[in-house]
Amino acid sequence: MNPKNVVVTGISGYIGGQTAIELVRAGHRVYGVDLRPLPKHLESFVTQFVQTDFCSGNGLGIVCNEGVDAVVHCAGTSLVGPSKTNPQDYFHNNSAKTLAMLDSIIALEKRPKLIFSSSASVYGDPVLTPCQEVDPQQPISVYGQSKVMVEWFMTAYAQAYGLNFVSFRYFNAAGADTDGLHGQEPGATHIVARLLEAVQNDATFTLNGNTFNTADGTCVRDYVHVSDIAQAHVLALDDNVPAGYYNLGTSKGYSNLEVIKEVEAVTGKTVNVEIGPARDGDPAELTASSELFNEITGWEASKTLNEIISDAWKWYNNADE
Repeated sequence: MNPKNVVVTGISGYIGGQTAIELVRAGHRVYGVDLRPLPKHLESFVTQFVQTDFCSGNGLGIVCNEGVDAVVHCAGTSLVGPSKTNPQDYFHNNSAKTLAMLDSIIALEKRPKLIFSSSASVYGDPVLTPCQEVDPQQPISVYGQSKVMVEWFMTAYAQAYGLNFVSFRYFNAAGADTDGLHGQEPGATHIVARLLEAVQNDATFTLNGNTFNTADGTCVRDYVHVSDIAQAHVLALDDNVPAGYYNLGTSKGYSNLEVIKEVEAVTGKTVNVEIGPARDGDPAELTASSELFNEITGWEASKTLNEIISDAWKWYNNADE
């Protein structure tokens, strides 16, 4: 694949930052937009960075530059629980701002390919798992609704204006860069990060619910290494990848208790666990088939849960060095 100019929105974050690293490893040039400062460990991977909202004048000036070949849109508000009590932020940041960006993109003579960070939450509480892309989108959280709205926008804009897009429905990104270059910032809310921080700080981990309709009563989720997700973005740049929606998962789920046991195996330490209430908007089980994207590109999630947790543990132990 010829080198491309790629804009990454939300580049200072977890998935955006790892995507920038994998894009540069593949020979592409990366331009970043984020409201947050660019972490120092990402500076060498970015040709140009603008600290601003992707929907601001300066942000759209980077996104809608005629020299841009693709936009990887990772920016947005992403916590399921708070979306119920503060829906305004989610519909504004995730849906309305992205619609404004789409309006600017379709006005261009040379339009970049859009690669959008959607979510497993669009499926809500699925009747069958692993989820297939053709399954109904019935989100049970405002966060999931905000992602479905963007999917509707992109579908309509593709039909009416020829927007070229790929939308990835992620299933629990976890882990850290295999070379230790990038990982989650302290205070992350995903279970692997919370568990490792609890172990590192000798703190208590609160397990959100143990009465789900699963084998051990805890949520079952599909975990994908963040590097595997980032590499999927690189593959999506190819013109032979058709517009559409693609799951990124492993078709295999692990319960929260199984994840706790794996964290204890990796760290050699016991996790102090207390049982808390289940979170609003959490389905009992959520796993995904990635057969569609695999058939087109050969992509598959290559890392085991043990490798995911091991890479994250190395990052947490070395991030301050």
